[in-house]
Amino acid sequence: MSKNYTQLSLSQRYQIEALFKTGSKQKEIAEIIGVHPSTVCRELSRNIAKRGRGSGEYSAGNAQRRTDLRHQQKAKCVLFTQVLKDEVVERLSHEKWSPELICAQARLDGRAMVSHESIYQWIWQCKHRNIKKDRRYKKLYQLLRHGRRRRKRGNRRDNRGLIPNRTSIEKRPAVVKKRKRLGDIEIDLMMGKAHKSAVLVMTDRATLHTQMTKLHSKKSREVADAIIKCMKRNKHKVYTLTFDNDKAFAEHERVARKIKAYS
Repeated sequence: MSKNYTQLSLSQRYQIEALFKTGSKQKEIAEIIGVHPSTVCRELSRNIAKRGRGSGEYSAGNAQRRTDLRHQQKAKCVLFTQVLKDEVVERLSHEKWSPELICAQARLDGRAMVSHESIYQWIWQCKHRNIKKDRRYKKLYQLLRHGRRRRKRGNRRDNRGLIPNRTSIEKRPAVVKKRKRLGDIEIDLMMGKAHKSAVLVMTDRATLHTQMTKLHSKKSREVADAIIKCMKRNKHKVYTLTFDNDKAFAEHERVARKIKAYS
């Protein structure tokens, strides 16, 4: 018998449910359905009801629904194919979109796209590498709105102005970094041409569900009011808010108080 973790099928879960009701031990259940005991142990610890009328019971149907939901919410690894590269080039050169906006729009459309960080890394690799297949992308960096140099978040030389009492993502609870919990929101601004317009972008770290709202200005009060309005429409509880280091988010503490979240 393999000791590696095995993904259970629905029929195996129904077997576990029947055997669990008869009082069978975890090792016995594992031998009968042909998996390692640790697989059964993990399955029961995740899916035995902890409260309510069915407390202490295992339901195969409920366990399958939870598993399907976890797979839907899990961040997917997307390969940066030539098709995606062509789309990025089109958006950058003709529509003047930023990598952040390209990714946000793809998520709204339900289409696959690599992260904006992957796009930035690819652009800068093309600039510095002298590989034949990448030469046509060598000057893509000139289309970035950040100019010819891009500062990473948290860079000490970032001169946009530190917002007071902001907590960096590196200091957040471990559960935020795992991207498994609904309600951990990243908030950023996307600027229009000549910085005359702005779009507020709010993305759930677990599901990558994105909300976008057009702003009339970057005044911190208007930005804060827009965030509060959008977050109050969320069906799920908002646990944490992670802001970009922009002066427009200076009222992040007021936002956190209004929606009872950590910022």
